[in-house]
Amino acid sequence: MSTATAPPPLVEQTVARLRQDLLSNVHRPGDKLKVDHLRDVYGCSSSPLREALNRLTYEGLVVADERRGFRVAPMTVDDFSDITRLRLILDIQALEESIAVGEDEWEARAVAAFYRLQKVEERLPDGPTVLDGEWTQLHKAFHMTLLSATTSPRLLQTCSNLFDQAERYRRFSAAHRTQPRSKSGEHEAILEATIERNRAEATALLAGHITRTQQDIAALMPKLGL
Repeated sequence: MSTATAPPPLVEQTVARLRQDLLSNVHRPGDKLKVDHLRDVYGCSSSPLREALNRLTYEGLVVADERRGFRVAPMTVDDFSDITRLRLILDIQALEESIAVGEDEWEARAVAAFYRLQKVEERLPDGPTVLDGEWTQLHKAFHMTLLSATTSPRLLQTCSNLFDQAERYRRFSAAHRTQPRSKSGEHEAILEATIERNRAEATALLAGHITRTQQDIAALMPKLGL
């Protein structure tokens, strides 16, 4: 008997492909997302595309307008400040609870997620760089694993959605960076404090990690006239 895993449903595939292209700025902020055009790009009918776009609207990556259809969500300093504000509340809460109730298996998954991310980061150059899809996937996996011992599925899902909304800004910041940033060092410090169950240090490090990108964006976007 074959043990091959069945491919995800068409809607799930379309959501994943669209999300990746939105995070990679293939579709740029403010661009119209015309269903007729997207059918050719993604090779599927209007129905799964509309469902995918509606899901991504819920995630905050797409904006829906009854008269104008769908558009890529804009990127602004104020928007990222709002995303950051919520992450500093919700991610911190999820991490605190994970530290309090997480068991050995959770710790092992966190260490493994960090190791996989570190191996990719070792291949990235310092300075301006385009963070690719593999890095994005492993970066999110690391952060979500740290938060995954929370007992609230809704809290974890909201953290996941906010993480994706912040990803476009992270990539934008990385592509324009002129000074190197040791993300691996930041992640390792957060991990060590977390598995040592040092709640105060772990949450302070995570807050600094989240805030640092906001500071970069707040300085960068006005310089570029955005």
